[in-house]
Amino acid sequence: MKFEKKSIQFLEQYLNTASPTGYEHEGQKVWMDYLHPYVDQIEVDHYGTCYGIINPEADFKVVIEAHADEISWYVNYITDDGLIYVIRNGGSDQMIAPSKVVNIHGEKGIVKGVFGWPAIHTRGVNSDEPVPKIENIFIDCGATNKKEVEDLGIFVGSMITYPDEFFQLNNKYFVSRALDNRIGGFMIAEVARLLKENRKKLPFGLYITNSVQEEVGLYGADMIADTIKPNIAIVTDVTHDTSTPMIEKKKEGDTKCGDGPVIFFAPSIHHNIRELIVNTAKTKEIPFQRAASSRATGTDTDAFAHSNGGVPSALISLPLRYMHTTVEMVAQKDVANVIQLIYETLLQIKPDMNLKYYSIKKKYKVK
Repeated sequence: MKFEKKSIQFLEQYLNTASPTGYEHEGQKVWMDYLHPYVDQIEVDHYGTCYGIINPEADFKVVIEAHADEISWYVNYITDDGLIYVIRNGGSDQMIAPSKVVNIHGEKGIVKGVFGWPAIHTRGVNSDEPVPKIENIFIDCGATNKKEVEDLGIFVGSMITYPDEFFQLNNKYFVSRALDNRIGGFMIAEVARLLKENRKKLPFGLYITNSVQEEVGLYGADMIADTIKPNIAIVTDVTHDTSTPMIEKKKEGDTKCGDGPVIFFAPSIHHNIRELIVNTAKTKEIPFQRAASSRATGTDTDAFAHSNGGVPSALISLPLRYMHTTVEMVAQKDVANVIQLIYETLLQIKPDMNLKYYSIKKKYKVK
């Protein structure tokens, strides 16, 4: 599938805009600017979760959701020599940090820095060679003392992101930091665009929701679920491509970029909604894969499923290589198929559909 030029332009701008957990504002502005022609109404909550609504007057509400935040670092300690030690904001990977360029979001604007690391000549090649740990990785911003760092506008609590930008690889893949999960925000926005351009009329209210703070505990989804109080939630996130080296399929499952959306099985996944998605994929000949999660999915699906007395929820994931690195990678055809699967599933949803696993009215009559 070839994506429209305006869609790729939006995707590139959206992915390149820094939106670390708790500081998603700039990315959300880009997302809302793209979405607003395709919805009837745009809303924002106090912590920055944004959602567009189609048919806001409808009583029956369906959410399609992604999360907007990316992993990052906080400045945690500045040494007398002007070096910066960090703590995680989300699941930032210390193993990839050495030699990476960073943007430090200071009070006077962005300051460039680098994660330094001792030269190979000085480390030795024995079992005592250091490995990157949260305790020993550090950022050098070219300052020689703590005052010089602070004069640049950098203080404890300043946010740090990677500047790596979007590109296309071999005309088959999208590559970027923060595909987890701004690619989800792209996909649900594209669903809204297709509904508008194809003039589809839905018999329910559709809430296209881009949540904040997923990377630190599903907090944005937890908050917005209580605000919207949906009847159904379909969540999209990324999952691991397990076909690359050093991943154990017996543990992580067997999913691969290019083989289609991944439909999840887990306790929080509602059977009826999942089967509606599976049947839609089969009927519309959309390739798909299956995956299972023990206990929790670890995605915003759990937050929606466990809200408001239990919201029937399902998860459609996008296979991704190299999660939580600066070269996250997804197959373009998988992106297209996730968009199509969500779109076609929405067209099958009816407000009077059965959302309970079994009926007790006939069997257990009250006298």
